[in-house]
Amino acid sequence: MPHIREFAWPDYDSVVALWTATGRDVLGRAELTAKLTRDPQLFLVAEVDQTLAGVVLGTYDGRRGMILRLAVGPEHRRRGLASLLVAELEKRFAALDCPRVNLLVLPEDTSALRFWQALGYLPQPDVLCTKPMGVTRPSGAAPDTLLT
Repeated sequence: MPHIREFAWPDYDSVVALWTATGRDVLGRAELTAKLTRDPQLFLVAEVDQTLAGVVLGTYDGRRGMILRLAVGPEHRRRGLASLLVAELEKRFAALDCPRVNLLVLPEDTSALRFWQALGYLPQPDVLCTKPMGVTRPSGAAPDTLLT
């Protein structure tokens, strides 16, 4: 039976390995430390037989919740673990009186879209816009020329 609990720092290397194995971006320790100061109860891990098998990262800004980096190890898939992680995260969002939860799905990832739709998440026509912060431009470069 899976055990879902809040992330603890001794889990970090296992979480990184899982994110890497499933093609997710890895949050560095500094970025994760900053996230955990706000809402540590929204970063969950799932253990199966004392092995880290799944992870989901949630954030809440006081207005909207966001689900990020849901990952389940390949050997633990198709057993409902992702749904259990999301259900627990949703309970924690509800305890914070979060009125809406958002997430991003890549358009080509149709299986992920089906998964989220089965849980009640509906596609929206919004367009994602992003702006890197703290990025320097070369001297004399046009405003849209960025170095990362």
